[in-house]
Amino acid sequence: MEEPALGPEYEGEESSSLETEDSLSLRIRRLVDAQPFAVLCTQGTQHPYGSLVAFSTTEDLTRAVFATPVTTRKYQLLTQCNGVALLIDNRDQHPDNLMDVEAVTVTGQAKRVEGQLDVEYWSRLLTARHGYLAGFVQSPTVALFCIEIVRYFHVVRFQEVQQWIPQSIPG
Repeated sequence: MEEPALGPEYEGEESSSLETEDSLSLRIRRLVDAQPFAVLCTQGTQHPYGSLVAFSTTEDLTRAVFATPVTTRKYQLLTQCNGVALLIDNRDQHPDNLMDVEAVTVTGQAKRVEGQLDVEYWSRLLTARHGYLAGFVQSPTVALFCIEIVRYFHVVRFQEVQQWIPQSIPG
């Protein structure tokens, strides 16, 4: 999926350009691992929509998984448009200082997981992190969605933004 990247005209890009890609990916990994929930942003024909989801990611941060009942608005919007964003942040840890909040916006395409082996794999990944969802995920009225992640936009100090594009681990 082709998405616009931050360009030179973007004011926030220069402010955090000193951070190496490795340290940026580690900061993103720590934030993603520390936060069990994200806001899933979807787009319908008339308006955007946000939903809270429990999620898990692959080790290389190239994919994320979540589950939703098939009777929800979230499911309907995902079938209309598979372009999504996840917002993951630690604002709960810094209620009195916005400058200490760290966030990532993850962009990509969400596709329903199909096929028994794929469903088993993604179910295990999600329930390894969220064991309480085991029964929910096994329900025939629940669909798993895998997000093929295109990029992460990492924000610190409220306005310093860097992007990171994850690479799949070979093998």
